[in-house]
Amino acid sequence: MKRASVLMIVGSALLLGLFFFPLWNIELGAPQYPEPLGLNIHINGLQGQNEFDIQNIDGLNHYIGMKTLPKPEDMWEFTVFPIVVGGMAAIGILIGLLGYLGKLSYMWFLGWFIVMTILGILGMYDFNAWMVDYGTNLDPNAIMKLQNPDGTPMSYKPPLLGHKKMLNFDAYSYPHMGGYLMFIGMCFTLLAAWLGCNGMRRKTKPIAKKQLATR
Repeated sequence: MKRASVLMIVGSALLLGLFFFPLWNIELGAPQYPEPLGLNIHINGLQGQNEFDIQNIDGLNHYIGMKTLPKPEDMWEFTVFPIVVGGMAAIGILIGLLGYLGKLSYMWFLGWFIVMTILGILGMYDFNAWMVDYGTNLDPNAIMKLQNPDGTPMSYKPPLLGHKKMLNFDAYSYPHMGGYLMFIGMCFTLLAAWLGCNGMRRKTKPIAKKQLATR
């Protein structure tokens, strides 16, 4: 149980990496940009991959009617996400410590993992919904109004994960260091729950055998 508890503590603590490293990265490459434009998405705001990337992205978006990139005060997520991540990390570390002291069962590890997984899915859903609105809710008075072959307005939504061709731009969307640390941390907590489950089974088997022997 102690080994599982240590994994639970370490896994939960890895979530704190999101306060120091970006969660996600979106990169835009085109022939006219030898160095791609990049956007690092943190849990508390957006930051350009290079010094003037945000200004350049906003400048390009202005021509096709996309809104400027939001500042931290423009989105409630940038206020709520740090609280959620910090709170879940603290709760996970506390659960791990109590498990190490034998005060809690492994089921708390599994419960924490399930709750964090649900929160992560909701966060990705919200992130994708923001990109849909950002890429499709365009200014009707934009300088450039491009359409699909069927006559519908063209969407400029970046991919949630992977690559997408948008005009002459190649858009790439992948997790960044903070996202990978969170993934590793989640794997650690799941492993902690599994080890705790196996430990409990080993303890109950001798007891069951003794009970059968006395019958």
